[in-house]
Amino acid sequence: MSTELAQTESLNHMGGASQKATTSPQKWLLFYGSIMAFFAYLSTQHIDGESYGFYSLLPALLILFVAVITKKPLESIFAGIIAGLLLLDPANVVSGLGDLSMSVVMDETIAWIVLVCGMMGGLINMLERGGSVLSFGEMLAKRIKTKRGTMLTTCVLGIMVFIDDYLNSLAVSASMKTLTDRYKISREKLAFLVDSTAAPVCILVPVSTWAVYFAALLEENGAATEGKGMSLYIESIPYMMYGWVALLVVFLVAAGILGDFGAMKKAELRAQAGQPIPEGIQQDGFDTSAIKQTAPIVGLINFLLPMAVLVAASVYYEIDLLLGALVASMFTMVLYFLQRLLTFSQLVDSMLDGFKVMLHPIAVVCAGFMVKEINDQLGMTPYIIESMTPYLSKEMLPALVFASMAAVVFATGSSWGVFVVSLPIVIPMALSLDMSMPLTVGALLSASAFGSHACFFSDSTVLSSQGSGCTPMQHALTQIPYALIAAAIAFFSLLVLGFITG
Repeated sequence: MSTELAQTESLNHMGGASQKATTSPQKWLLFYGSIMAFFAYLSTQHIDGESYGFYSLLPALLILFVAVITKKPLESIFAGIIAGLLLLDPANVVSGLGDLSMSVVMDETIAWIVLVCGMMGGLINMLERGGSVLSFGEMLAKRIKTKRGTMLTTCVLGIMVFIDDYLNSLAVSASMKTLTDRYKISREKLAFLVDSTAAPVCILVPVSTWAVYFAALLEENGAATEGKGMSLYIESIPYMMYGWVALLVVFLVAAGILGDFGAMKKAELRAQAGQPIPEGIQQDGFDTSAIKQTAPIVGLINFLLPMAVLVAASVYYEIDLLLGALVASMFTMVLYFLQRLLTFSQLVDSMLDGFKVMLHPIAVVCAGFMVKEINDQLGMTPYIIESMTPYLSKEMLPALVFASMAAVVFATGSSWGVFVVSLPIVIPMALSLDMSMPLTVGALLSASAFGSHACFFSDSTVLSSQGSGCTPMQHALTQIPYALIAAAIAFFSLLVLGFITG
């Protein structure tokens, strides 16, 4: 499809969507007004000092409901935030929103995410403008001659970039877009291949940001003695069933053994008709109009060297992707400047423009953390775990921990933050039942990987869709059937393991 035709169809689609959105604003106002009034009413039914119980689930359910209707993650998350604030204190919604925004913005994890996403966007932009991504794609194109080979290569690259799911989501998608377009693979399928080798792979490798973070959490919560957190993490890897099954599923899809169905089938039919990029999608904003042509081998080296420096620096600084991205960005700027690929001004502009491109994904992730704060105040995580307690036994614990925590992470989008709240509850429960700690930790990490993989506003989902060139909802709706297949197999596997070890 030509650029002009794509732009015309995109404008027509956006115009049609805009017309639909403005046909009945009164109905939307009535719809949202009724829902917010309902949440304000529920707040009057709550007795101070008591648990919110089932009410704590309602903001998360509202987010999912609005997301399905509007297909817009940021708007649906905001609706859930306002509903949650109304449930907590309807008289102080504005001040509550201000306090919530400030607490999230000042959070160290959020600051890390903003800087990492921004710097990774800048680094990828430099690689794009310097012609390195193009050279890498051309190198792959000479060796890969089939659609199946392209998808399998994408999966293999995702496994090789195991150090962090952010790096995987952005670097692999940027590297493979040109090739997947050539073989008429939809951007939604690309996002699925990338996302399925992000969090599910990161939990299986002890040299990753996930392993370092969770090993420290395990020590803090008594699951392991001081200095033994990583040992326990490594012992738990065989039991991280969702990671293994999700990896199997994505390779089955890439090899053509597991077919397309649901929304993914529609996306692939569209791509086969010559339109791999969904309608209404604005391109990522990276200006590649002035790419400098270099010898293929030079361009390939210019791509691989910054990636190698990124991984090496991250490992050197104890698996800190922020410091790794900082070192890699400075290295790339010097490398490209010395080769006169880009001027210093162009390099700085590349970094700034890359940061701008990441603003929307950053906003969605930050909004997700606001949802987590709301859910923590409502006590959603303890309520779900307490609801499961009557059904707990030594044999059922791993499967039920996976199911309950997967639901929590899916509802909040916070695959790391949730476990700060849940680990102090789950670990003593496992100790009291004399449950295998590696199996319990495997169930917890499986739940975390599923939530990160399946939630439509989780960080890896948003970044995978951004890097691949589709919306988070398009990516989530095409991916969820495969994630649910992997989750069902993981649940029954943990159930069997619970009875075997029990």
